[in-house]
Amino acid sequence: MPHFIKNLQTVDGLISNLYKDISIAEMTEKINHYFEIQGYKVINQQFGNLILEKGNRTMRILFGAFVKYFKFSVTITQTAEDELTVNVFQQSSGISGGLIGMNQVKTELTRLNFVFSQI
Repeated sequence: MPHFIKNLQTVDGLISNLYKDISIAEMTEKINHYFEIQGYKVINQQFGNLILEKGNRTMRILFGAFVKYFKFSVTITQTAEDELTVNVFQQSSGISGGLIGMNQVKTELTRLNFVFSQI
């Protein structure tokens, strides 16, 4: 059973958390599962690295904040024998949705910080 240990850092566009007793493969599977439930799809995946997307970028550009679009990359790094660091990076600024769009992305990152503390 994985254990969320602590948040290492939360700054603009980045969440960094520490976990114990889980492998990179298991954490990747859990992240895929949690994000899929929330409407995200994995658009690229390599060992310990994921790029996740929700919404339609083209529609976001055309219709602005009326269409939600989020893109995040996740890196999973073994930091000790039984510890992992998971970093979530914001890959979309929301600027195509103006100030409302930028706030939507910040709000989503805050929400994801909570989700990742539950994994």
